[in-house]
Amino acid sequence: MQSRIEKKRKKEEYVVTQMIHLYCRKNHPTLYNRKTKTLCPDCATLAEYAVQRSEHCPHIKEKTFCSNCKTHCYSPFMRDKIRKVMRFSGPRIILYHPCLAVWHLICSIKQKKGAK
Repeated sequence: MQSRIEKKRKKEEYVVTQMIHLYCRKNHPTLYNRKTKTLCPDCATLAEYAVQRSEHCPHIKEKTFCSNCKTHCYSPFMRDKIRKVMRFSGPRIILYHPCLAVWHLICSIKQKKGAK
C-alpha cells in the first residue's frame, strides 16, 4: 500500500505531465507522436526534469503543487519553460481533463487558505 505522501507525489507528477503533453500536442504538432503519445525532445526533457524535482521535493508533506511552494527548486531556465507550459495548458486542461482541473483548483484554494 502506498503512503499518502507517495500518492500525493504521483498525483502531482501526473498533473504536470498531462499539462506538458497538452502543451506539446498543441504547440509542436509535427514532433508530437499522437499514436504513441511521445513528446518532442524538449518537452520530454522538461517532463523528466519535473518528475525528478517532484521525487526529490523536501516539502511534499506541506504543499500540494510547485506553484504553492516557497522554495523554487527548478533552475531559472526550466522554471521559465514550465511557466510557459502552465500558462498555456492551465486554461485548456479543463477541456481535456475536467476532473483533474477541478481537483487541481480545489487543492490550490485549500492550500492558499491554509497558508493564511
